[in-house]
Amino acid sequence: MTMNELQRLEPHTLHVYDISYFSGKMQAYLTYKRIPHRVHEITWAELVDRVAPQTGLVEVPVVECADGSFLRDSTAMIEWFEQRYPVAPVLPEDPMAAFFCRLLEDYADEGLWRPALYYRWAFAKDARLYARRFTEDFLSYPLTPAALLRHTVLDRQRRVYVRGEGITSANRPDVERHYTDELADLEAVFSSRPFLFGDRPSLADFGYFASMFRHFGIDPTPARIMRNTAPAVYEWVARMWNARSTGTGSANWAADADGLPAGLEPLLARAARRYLPELHANARAVADGRSHYSVRLDGQEYPQLRAVPFQAWRRAVLQKELARLPPAAAERARAVLARTGCLEWLEIDGVLGHGYPEGDRLPLCRPRALGALEKLRLRIFGTPHHLEAGVETGP
Repeated sequence: MTMNELQRLEPHTLHVYDISYFSGKMQAYLTYKRIPHRVHEITWAELVDRVAPQTGLVEVPVVECADGSFLRDSTAMIEWFEQRYPVAPVLPEDPMAAFFCRLLEDYADEGLWRPALYYRWAFAKDARLYARRFTEDFLSYPLTPAALLRHTVLDRQRRVYVRGEGITSANRPDVERHYTDELADLEAVFSSRPFLFGDRPSLADFGYFASMFRHFGIDPTPARIMRNTAPAVYEWVARMWNARSTGTGSANWAADADGLPAGLEPLLARAARRYLPELHANARAVADGRSHYSVRLDGQEYPQLRAVPFQAWRRAVLQKELARLPPAAAERARAVLARTGCLEWLEIDGVLGHGYPEGDRLPLCRPRALGALEKLRLRIFGTPHHLEAGVETGP
């Protein structure tokens, strides 16, 4: 893409919601890369009326380019921007390190979603705070009493993001342990270097930042845990928010003897226990045409999870990236994957059909046909995580 072509897309408008999981990730990335953009705090009505007809989702972040085109999905958007703004890349040059960077980003991005939403909505203090913020800052319905609206939001969020994530009284301690174990391993890394892959932010850092900034780092209950038990992680959160590519200079990527920076294998091992089995179970359910599935993660059962084609596609993407590695890098990577328990979950059943053709086009969006009843449903209920509405139109 030429400079003139880029300038026709600039400045980009980043539509966000201030407490949104993925919004902080994209805002930090665009700011770090010095990509020309403006930030727009969007409302629920704008999401339904302007964004959903373009993306099929009542979700942020969304990038609206100056030419009127829309981009969605934070990971796909970062990959898209990296191709067009190559200065200060967020992927290491070494192919093996780049693969593990992508794998950890995917795990952090999607695998920490459950504990992040749990801590926000399962504890009374946090839930009341965010039900109020959600209704006062983002959502409004004429003639609806504020107390009723807050109660409705709280009930919906707990139904979708606590019970809908398979969280029960039996596995609640396991969800909490997921967060505290993650903090302990990240604390060890950030006590010895500023970022996961060295002296500069990587794609994996931005993946972790999604939950660690706008959820764990600011929600009352998990933020107190982070401050008290993982001060180096708390410091890293601020460092990521303040990072600028002009300040990295000749900052280096870190690498151990086998190409993987020290301290990252425990993170991969947790992904092998808590994320990759779920990716496989979901992909198996999608391929079999089942709407729900149950999975055992780190010894705990998570029942009746919704099968999502998007996440089945994400598994196929990781498998494709592993298959693309040059032979020498692939041999080293597979040794690490086997040692951490990841390899079996990436290989079992091979590449399964995901039924998500939109993945090949992301982050580019095509307009959606939304009928009046569908718009009304979106206005009332929104869209479940990764599940799109409407029918794509246009070329």
